[in-house]
Amino acid sequence: MKKLVLPLSLMVPMLVFSQTKKKDTTKVTDIEEVVFQKKIVGKTTDLTNVKISAKDAKNAATISGGIEGVLKTLPSVNSNTELSSQYMVRGGNYDENLIYINDIEIYRPFLIRNSQQEGMSIINPDMVSTVNFSAGGFEPRYGDKMSSALNIYYREPEKFELSGEGSLIGGRLTTGFAGGKTVDDKKRFTALFSGRYRNTNLVLNTLKEDTNFNPTYWDFQTYLNYHISPKFSLSFIGYYSKNDYEMIPKSQSVDFGSLQRPLNLTVFYNGKEDDKYKNMMGTFSMNYKPSDKWRFTLDSFSYQNREREYYSIASAYILQTFDPITGAPITSYDTGGQIEHARNDLFVRTYGTQFRARFSPDVNTDIEVGFKYEKENLKDLTNEWKLKDSAGYSMPRPIDDPRFGTPGDLDLLYHISGNNHIEPTRMSAYAQYSKKFFWGTNKVFVNAGARVSNWSFNKETIFSPRFQVAVKPDWDTDMLFKLSGGVYYQSPFYKEIKDLEGNFNQNIKSQRSLQMILANDYEFEMYDRPFKLTTEAYYKKMDDLIPYYMDNVRIRYSGQNNASGYAYGLDTRLYGEFVPGIDSWLSASYARVYENIDGRGDIPRPTDQRFRFAMFYQDYMPAFPQMRVNLTLVYAMGLPTGAPVLTDPYQYQKTLPSYKRVDLGLSYAFIDPKEKNKAYGFWGNFDELTLGVQVFNAFNIRNTVANQWITDANTNLMYPVPVRLTGRFFNVKLEFKIK
Repeated sequence: MKKLVLPLSLMVPMLVFSQTKKKDTTKVTDIEEVVFQKKIVGKTTDLTNVKISAKDAKNAATISGGIEGVLKTLPSVNSNTELSSQYMVRGGNYDENLIYINDIEIYRPFLIRNSQQEGMSIINPDMVSTVNFSAGGFEPRYGDKMSSALNIYYREPEKFELSGEGSLIGGRLTTGFAGGKTVDDKKRFTALFSGRYRNTNLVLNTLKEDTNFNPTYWDFQTYLNYHISPKFSLSFIGYYSKNDYEMIPKSQSVDFGSLQRPLNLTVFYNGKEDDKYKNMMGTFSMNYKPSDKWRFTLDSFSYQNREREYYSIASAYILQTFDPITGAPITSYDTGGQIEHARNDLFVRTYGTQFRARFSPDVNTDIEVGFKYEKENLKDLTNEWKLKDSAGYSMPRPIDDPRFGTPGDLDLLYHISGNNHIEPTRMSAYAQYSKKFFWGTNKVFVNAGARVSNWSFNKETIFSPRFQVAVKPDWDTDMLFKLSGGVYYQSPFYKEIKDLEGNFNQNIKSQRSLQMILANDYEFEMYDRPFKLTTEAYYKKMDDLIPYYMDNVRIRYSGQNNASGYAYGLDTRLYGEFVPGIDSWLSASYARVYENIDGRGDIPRPTDQRFRFAMFYQDYMPAFPQMRVNLTLVYAMGLPTGAPVLTDPYQYQKTLPSYKRVDLGLSYAFIDPKEKNKAYGFWGNFDELTLGVQVFNAFNIRNTVANQWITDANTNLMYPVPVRLTGRFFNVKLEFKIK
């Protein structure tokens, strides 16, 4: 079997190939449907949409699992920690991404501050049928966020099924069935149930620190459908998750510095952290399709989130240097300690309803409108502080009174305290028009519309016009040119309205982004295999920004709209069958994002990505097709989040080291329905049976997610001590599916 290896230099827009018109230019007047690309499951009118295979996402070897693991290999998506399912898109932060399941917006936990605390993503890959992702310029039916939109559609089982997975870090069990009289090629009643459990204790033990971890995460989801008639159906999605994170640190030793000046930080701890996150969601939907032209959907939804973040940890440390030859300690730069304390409680409840209607007068035209009403209940109790001590002095240290020789008051490094309770309402509406038509012999697609929303908390009304245009020239070369953009707002919620003192700011406004995206899709064949090269250039102008600090994966907003900024970049992705019959891709991107706080000048935002390269590759052995391999590779330049938290970003600009990681998955399919394996007796009950080995962080690269800053009391120099991520870990996984 020949494999295809392409140089990175090919990942540029191939706009000069064969731009000649076809010889046969006969105009066709009787057109049933204008087709731009190959038809695929999951109809969408969004031109910025990228389809991701649910099977690829399920097979990928990633610690976080779920759809997000594969999502991070796209050129526009960035993340500097493998323990988190969160991601950043085109200069935006973790909070700027929309996530939908069956067109219902979902929320992530809010208080998580460390990637170690994150459990499983709400998206269950075993229940997914279609994954739609847009990195910007998305259509009006999606809500008010500045970066991206991810829309997941759950599947309906066609018959009884039972599948499961077990590994060293968790497992899942999924069952489904379909029964009753067939209605419109579907069974009258379908049900899908899935439960998952995960414990990352073994993975966290690779952090090279003496700590007792006990993180347990589990959830249960269900998707029910009842087709009353070909025109009318009911559905329900239920979700419950409970994540408990317990950590008892004992000691830690970190080596850093340079060969000429090696440094070591030794820390001894006392105390513990005990965090709990509980999430529940329920959605009931009615779908009515009186004809092929009309479709109506009414959704009622409710979401509840209860989070508790409790920790009291005291630490004592010594910072010293060693002789590079003998290893003996030479100089002690600092001794000190700190106390971190938090008693944070959060209760979030949202419920409401939304109505959507779509009218399709012909096969090439869609008109869609929607309205959403949402009631919110937020209760926030915050009590969080940090005392920092260096050589017997609290930091920051008050100036002594020279007349009396008395010290000043004991000052905390920071203290955040708040008691907030609000019950606002949020209303929004949108309308959009989509049309496909011929312009001469060229195919054209237009999608335009707007959305408007109002939030009673800050009494703000925002208006967001958006558009998408695509042209497919009548060339021998299969190309599609796209232009999209509009006004995109970041409607504030719990995190944005909370300032650094712990209070809710009622005068906060939505952040705004004016976006313009120019894209090209080029489809071609090489070695008789299909490939697709996509290239996108974008620019964002942003104002009313709320500056923020990134501490690991927690984002702390200043609570003030006192900044502006801009972002630009170039994304490219080569997708296709590098190996016959299996899809893989290469991604590369260059992006910059800047902000100007209080008119002090442009500086990189904490999410300034710069250059990034990623690859998702799948292969199999020709002689033994049951033996398969998948590889996920990521290289990303370091983010400028290495500065001390809650300090002036204009004084501290410290960039973290580059993020480099390779995850490898090897598996053997003992029973594969595609190969029609003959199994008898007990094994004849199985439709699939696969045993695999996953190698996380195959090259054992010690990546850095943040810096811990230690001050030398003698010189007042601050040393950045890296906070490392996980090392190499071998995981064994068994998957099965019963007929």
